[in-house]
Amino acid sequence: MNWKFWKKKKDTPNKKKKSAVREWADAIVFAVIAATLIRTFFIEAYVIPTPSMERSLLVGDFLFVSKVNYGARTPMTPIAFPFAHHTMPVTGTKAYWDGWELPYYRLPGFSSIKRGDVVVFNYPADTINNRPVDKRENYIKRCQGIPGDTLSVVDAQVYVNGKAAPNPPGEQMEYKYNLTGPLSATTNDDLKITLYPQHQYPAMTAASANILKGYSNIKDFAPDITPKGASGDVFPRSSTTVLDANLGIRVLDYHWNVDNFGPIIIPKKGWTIKLDSINFPLYERAIEVYEHNKMEIKDGGLYINGIKTLSYTFKMNYYWMMGDNRHDSEDSRYWGFVPEDHIVGKALFVWMSWDDDASFFHKIRWSRLFMGIH
Repeated sequence: MNWKFWKKKKDTPNKKKKSAVREWADAIVFAVIAATLIRTFFIEAYVIPTPSMERSLLVGDFLFVSKVNYGARTPMTPIAFPFAHHTMPVTGTKAYWDGWELPYYRLPGFSSIKRGDVVVFNYPADTINNRPVDKRENYIKRCQGIPGDTLSVVDAQVYVNGKAAPNPPGEQMEYKYNLTGPLSATTNDDLKITLYPQHQYPAMTAASANILKGYSNIKDFAPDITPKGASGDVFPRSSTTVLDANLGIRVLDYHWNVDNFGPIIIPKKGWTIKLDSINFPLYERAIEVYEHNKMEIKDGGLYINGIKTLSYTFKMNYYWMMGDNRHDSEDSRYWGFVPEDHIVGKALFVWMSWDDDASFFHKIRWSRLFMGIH
């Protein structure tokens, strides 16, 4: 019996060794695949480009966003250039091919979205570029309402199901006041007071406002709040859908504005709503655009997918998102609900913070490094 069958035979040719170029190519391909899987299903880095979340999150904050907390969303536009969201950085051309799109599916997560969570999602009112859902702009806001909630804003205070919602410490409002004497040159920096471009009044946190209004040369100090009953260019009047024009429906004036809004019920999967002239403008976009139904008005009635109806049952959950910088945030008050298929992930912590306006030695905001997001 041959007990050396396990030994390599002399006449077996040696396996050809990979060239250095081939080894580098294999390593790069593996790294790209691994990084893509991590970004898609586990965690991804984002940067804050606008002040809509100040002073909770600042322009120049670099975040890690978890995909696993709410469950990773599987790719809806699978053929895309790695590490590019929707546009190639040099050519400006599309970084994806929308000839093949997959249906929405989300893997199981650790938890559902909770009120107060800071959430990254795809901008739902993208009707100009008309990109696929997962290739729309990334927005970051705080969740103020979850499916089934009744939400309202009264004098800039959010109420959910009749109770005042907790206000984050970094929430900003704009305040108006009169000066009887000059302020110190360092007052704005010390109290983190900001006058944003094209805004009449400076914005600050409630803590800073309490300090500033105690100054002897500050008079008639008050938040700049649009009164109840005044009409503003807010949802649903500001909704970008052209459905109203197509159907010949005139959107009612609800007399809502950014500081006094609602009440409005946030749709929940399985919730059946009666469609009438009062609530139809609030839910038409969700029904037609987000849930892909064809709506028509003919013979004096409403038809959904060719069937005359007076009600509708929602297929998805929806959320209400608002920025902590109340008067400098384009959020649900302007374009309505965020569908569940637009949810990207939960913001976890700031790993780097860069201040473009600071001097060279103070560009990095050291105190914000690895700061948790609450």
